[in-house]
Amino acid sequence: MYNSKIIGLGKYVPDNVVTNDDLSKFMDTNDEWIQERTGIKERRWIKDGTDDTSAVMGAKASRIAIERAGLTKDDIDFIVFATMTPDYYFPGCGVQIQDMLDMPTIGAIDIRNQCSGFVYALSVADQFIKTGMYKNVLVVGAEYHSNGLDKTTRGRGVTVIFGDGAGACVLSREEDTKKGVLSTHLHSQGKYADKLIVESPSIKHWVPEILEGGEEDLSYFPYMDGQFVFKNAVVRFSEVIMEGLLKNGLEKDDIDMLIPHQANLRIAQFIQKKFALRDDQVFNNIMTYGNTTAASVIIALTEAWEEQKIKEDDTVVLAAFGSGFTWASAIIKW
Repeated sequence: MYNSKIIGLGKYVPDNVVTNDDLSKFMDTNDEWIQERTGIKERRWIKDGTDDTSAVMGAKASRIAIERAGLTKDDIDFIVFATMTPDYYFPGCGVQIQDMLDMPTIGAIDIRNQCSGFVYALSVADQFIKTGMYKNVLVVGAEYHSNGLDKTTRGRGVTVIFGDGAGACVLSREEDTKKGVLSTHLHSQGKYADKLIVESPSIKHWVPEILEGGEEDLSYFPYMDGQFVFKNAVVRFSEVIMEGLLKNGLEKDDIDMLIPHQANLRIAQFIQKKFALRDDQVFNNIMTYGNTTAASVIIALTEAWEEQKIKEDDTVVLAAFGSGFTWASAIIKW
């Protein structure tokens, strides 16, 4: 059995920067309130009139990742695309990437695990490579949140958090079983699905019902029970990180770099303190990009690598928690 190794990383974010002060112009909020609760200073939102979508941003990030891997589009055997904001209700973004990059008629699969999406996608790609089915798999995380947010004071508790962006990596076959992705760990608890949810449109509540509901029907906007999500996140983050470490005979002190899902800086700081990690052992960029859901871990991983904060033989831990509830981790020997 093989291991899989990340051999190329790429990211793309829209040029349009939206600061906390910008948000205060159309909703009752301010920079101090947002930073105190989330740590976010600004985020990127796709500007009206541009061509960017989840699939388009994913394709842009993918081109960078493939080039950095020293491969061409024809070397990719399979695509795994993670998003909660696809361009269409169906089909998924995976097939769009195949078309946009003019790839051969390879398979493509879409992962709908929201904030845990990229780690789940990585685990799927890892298994395809471990079993020998594929050699090079393109893994993408991309989100276009800004067009679906309630940009009024009513929705500020959620709207101030989210940003747009995409990241991608090429996962490739590794003969050395002590290098690359050592293990992945996936969990879910559907009991709390309604604590972080977008209810509509769905087959049971389709567009006609939304229109009939008028202004009173807000089911198509994101809903989040913030305190409940926070309390569960800090517990599950810790559990799934420890699960990965124990699986591989590692200790907290063996972590060289933790890349947590960028949901809330306060959650990341809580986990950092609990694991007694130094600032240089944890990478956060939520301050700049907000929560980009399935794109957040791969964007952060790409930036950490670009800034040379990850080096050969480092033990890198990826961890995420989000809607579903779902949570996941990956232990990587770089």
